[in-house]
Amino acid sequence: MPSRRATLALLAAAVASPALGQGDRPNPMPEELREALERDRNGIVLGNPQGNITLTEFFDYNCPFCKKIVPGMQRLIGSDPQLRVVFREWPIFGEGSDFAARASLASLDQGKYWQLHTSLMGMRDRAAEPSVMRVVRRLGLDEAKLREDMYSDRVEDHIARSFMLAEHMSLLGTPTLIAGDEALFGDQSFQDLTALVARARRTLGVAAG
Repeated sequence: MPSRRATLALLAAAVASPALGQGDRPNPMPEELREALERDRNGIVLGNPQGNITLTEFFDYNCPFCKKIVPGMQRLIGSDPQLRVVFREWPIFGEGSDFAARASLASLDQGKYWQLHTSLMGMRDRAAEPSVMRVVRRLGLDEAKLREDMYSDRVEDHIARSFMLAEHMSLLGTPTLIAGDEALFGDQSFQDLTALVARARRTLGVAAG
């Protein structure tokens, strides 16, 4: 695993040196940065893993607008068979958010990521250890294994990379949604999300879903 400094240097170089052949686009995302954003080995991939366009979402379980756009994201994934979605857990709202992100990432090893993710997004309570663990028990996850896996290298790496990527792209907060060369911040309707993906396909020259 590369060091934090090495990863930062790679992303900084990517931002400073746009890839060749992108001069016809006003603000092309360097391919090195796109690779880090969309193809991270510890990224969470939903939708069609071999889809022809990738939508990346940075989110926090204590972000009200992240919760609000969940139905639109679900609808988008269900309506676009060529959409590849990458979830980036970015716990920026404190200790409870960090606990929730770690629990959610750890649940992947028990095959319950989507169930836990949607349950945490649907909570009225603030995400914190007690509220998160109530959901974990309701879903029947192995609590001891989950707590151990929450501090695995895979989980640590995912969260660290989310912060590094967000820093180098100067993201404003959550939710941030990125496709093609464009990022949207804040509350987005289903129509907004659909339009973002369509623009990304046109930008990158790929067929509609």
